[in-house]
Amino acid sequence: MSQHRVIVIGGGIAGASAAFALARRGAAVTVVDSASAGQATAAGAGIVSPWASTVEGPCYELYAAGAAYYPQVVELLAEAGAGRTGYRRTGALLVSADPGRLAEAQARVEARARTAGGAVGEVRRIGNDDVRALFPPLAPDLEGVHITGGARVDGRTMRDALLAGAARHGAVRVRGRARLRPRPNGTPQVEVALAGAGGGFDVLEADDVVVASGAWANELLEPVGARVPVEPQRGQITHLRLDGVDTGAWPSVHPLSHHYLVAFDDSRVAVGATRETGSGFDARVTARGQWQVLSDALRIAPGLAEATFIETRVGLRPLAETGLPVVGALPGVAGLHVVAGFGAAGLTMGPFAGEALARSILEAAVPAEIAAFAPIAP
Repeated sequence: MSQHRVIVIGGGIAGASAAFALARRGAAVTVVDSASAGQATAAGAGIVSPWASTVEGPCYELYAAGAAYYPQVVELLAEAGAGRTGYRRTGALLVSADPGRLAEAQARVEARARTAGGAVGEVRRIGNDDVRALFPPLAPDLEGVHITGGARVDGRTMRDALLAGAARHGAVRVRGRARLRPRPNGTPQVEVALAGAGGGFDVLEADDVVVASGAWANELLEPVGARVPVEPQRGQITHLRLDGVDTGAWPSVHPLSHHYLVAFDDSRVAVGATRETGSGFDARVTARGQWQVLSDALRIAPGLAEATFIETRVGLRPLAETGLPVVGALPGVAGLHVVAGFGAAGLTMGPFAGEALARSILEAAVPAEIAAFAPIAP
C-alpha cells in the first residue's frame, strides 16, 4: 500500500508541527517553505503560559491544551534525535502595582488550575522582594503572582527541531514560493517557484495539501477561490543583553497588559511587543514601534536601561478576524486544509494544533479539540 502523500505549505511553527506529526505517523510529507521576511515564528518571544489570559471558550481550551502538550512533543522530538527545542519551564510572573488586579488574575489562574491536570504548577502571591529576586530588573513598586508551570520556548529553535524531526521520519523540504493550481474534483496541485541560483518551477501532487502559511494564507488560497478570516498584524520585539548576567532561570514577566519580558539562556531578554493591526505585509522596524516596546519595558523593568541592544525582530502575526484560529479541511476544495490564525499565541497553540490536524487528515475524523475551528464555507 502506497504512503499517504501530504504537502505542507509553510515552515513556521504550525506547518513544522503538522509536518512532524504527519511524518511520524508514516505519511510521505513534503514541506514547501519560502522563508518570507516577517515570519511570525522567527520573531515570536515564545511564552507558554496561557492560564492568566482573559481568552475564554474554545480558544482558551486550545490555548491550554497547547501548553499541556509541550512536554509530550519535546519528548517525541528527543526520541527522533531532533536536537534542541529551546523549551524550558522557568515559571511565569504576573506583576502589577495594583493589588486588586493581581487578586483578580490570581483567582482566574487558580480556577483554571483545578482542571489543568498539574500543568499550571504552584500559584502563589509574592511581594516585591520576591518579585525582584526572581527577575532583578523589575521596578520596586511591583508585586506579583508566581506560576511555577509557566514556560518559554525559542521559536526559531523549536521550529528547526520540528522540521528536523519531520526529516528524521522521511519528510522532504523544498525551498521556494508555492502557488495552488486548482483541479476539478481533485486535490489542488502545488506549483513551486524554486529558490536558489538555478530557479525554475516544479509541480507537486499529493493526496492532501495543508496551507500553513500564516499571515499569507489568503494569498495561497486565492487561486482556488477561497478565503479565511486571517490578516497580518505586525509585532515588533526587541532583544537586549545583560552582559555577564545568568538569565537562564528567570521567569517570563506579564504586567497584565499586551507587553511582556522573556529571558533566555544567553543573558538575553526579549521585550515586546507591538500589536499593529492593519499593518499589511510591512515587516519594517519603525521608530514608533521601537519607542513603544522600550518605553513599556523600562516602565516595569528600569533595571534594563543599561542593557545592550541586540536587535529588533518583526513578525507578521496571522491575526484571526473572528478571534478564533482556523484549523481543518476547507469546504468545497477536495484535500485542502488550513492551519492559521493563532495571532500572538502561535508558539503555544501551534504544536498541538498541528498534531490534531495530522490526526484529522490521516484518520478521516475531526478531533474534538479542533472541531470549533473548522473553516466555514464562503
